[in-house]
Amino acid sequence: MFSIASIATMAACIFLFGIFYSIITNFNYIVQKAEEGVAVVVYFDADATDERVKEIGKEISKCDGVAEVKYVSAEEALDSFLSDYLEGNEELAEGFKEDNPLVDSDNYEVYLESVEQQEDVVSFIEGLDGVRRVKKSDVVAKTLENFNVLLAYISGAIILILLVVAIFLISNTVSMGITIRREEIAIMKYIGAKDSFVRAPFIIEGVLIGLAGAAIPLVILYFAYEKAVSSIMSKFSVLNSILDFLPASEVYKTLLPVGLLLGVGIGFIGSFFTIRKHLKA
Repeated sequence: MFSIASIATMAACIFLFGIFYSIITNFNYIVQKAEEGVAVVVYFDADATDERVKEIGKEISKCDGVAEVKYVSAEEALDSFLSDYLEGNEELAEGFKEDNPLVDSDNYEVYLESVEQQEDVVSFIEGLDGVRRVKKSDVVAKTLENFNVLLAYISGAIILILLVVAIFLISNTVSMGITIRREEIAIMKYIGAKDSFVRAPFIIEGVLIGLAGAAIPLVILYFAYEKAVSSIMSKFSVLNSILDFLPASEVYKTLLPVGLLLGVGIGFIGSFFTIRKHLKA
């Protein structure tokens, strides 16, 4: 009965761990997608030749931390500007066909691998000949960076609490088993059984409890995750263009082995140190 109760509680802990891991992984994925949309815009000197502009693009693309370099011509810059500010009044755009006010606004949009690298990339670009100005998104970059740090702290704290609770439960289960079998253990030791022989069944019991307590919630969570994602995307279709959830198979590439190892590891640690303490007593 104590083993069943321990498996159930262990399963609850691993289930909570799986939920938090899935949420955190998806948040990281969403933030990563947002980071990929953060671009540094590079403007050139008015007298910069086409050859020099191409060289600047090649030098930027070789810089560490740069994921993509996209050239935006003055015409494309104007089209983007007009579509943003003259929506519904497109006829007003006809007056700009022969006279482009953004003639010197051709630029490179530089997409970064991570917002943490923005400062180094900007410093490198600003040192290049022919670069007039570098426009960067300090507020967005700082917000995303702070969110990543906060997410890391929260996930670390939650995982640590769940691990401590799980080890405590396994330890209590093994302690109860030792208490019930105290006379048997004493007889075994009197007739010459070594500590390793006495310890082995309890360690195996702890490992099996941990394994069962991890496998059950992982199976349930797999189907619950897919159901939850499909339900969210169908009920809140407006989020389809904003949020992009990871498929269950992608989440489980890490969650499955980590969950099973946690279960086995917690079961082993909890039982090993508990039986070791009782054998010394």
